[in-house]
Amino acid sequence: MTFGLPDTSTEFGARAARRLQDEVVAWLTTVDDAGTPQPAPVWFLWDGESALIYSDSRAKRLRHIQYNPRAALHLDGDGTGGDIVVLTGEVAEAPDEPPVQNNPAYLAKYGQRITSGWGSPEVFASTYSVPLRFRPRRIRGH
Repeated sequence: MTFGLPDTSTEFGARAARRLQDEVVAWLTTVDDAGTPQPAPVWFLWDGESALIYSDSRAKRLRHIQYNPRAALHLDGDGTGGDIVVLTGEVAEAPDEPPVQNNPAYLAKYGQRITSGWGSPEVFASTYSVPLRFRPRRIRGH
């Protein structure tokens, strides 16, 4: 099944598409082996159909997604219960994705933050070395 955003001629579809492209942080929620949701803020790169996330190689989410790939990716609201965008789908390791330092689109979005926080993309990539691909199946919000 191929995912498609709502029609961008609608207010929600246009807003969801813009926010998925522009937002810096999303919340990735995986489920641990006891069935407890485990939300975590992540940086992500939206390509129009899925999101690329580079995970810390020590993150428990890697074990969670092996047990259960179902996940949610959502964006912060406006602080009053509006501007909600929630995607549900699956997340899995994506070993064919390039490392951070070889991903121009990711560096265009996060390069300045990476350099100011870690010094270089290579240092950042030494920790955030596991590429994940989140593939949504549904979207909801208002």
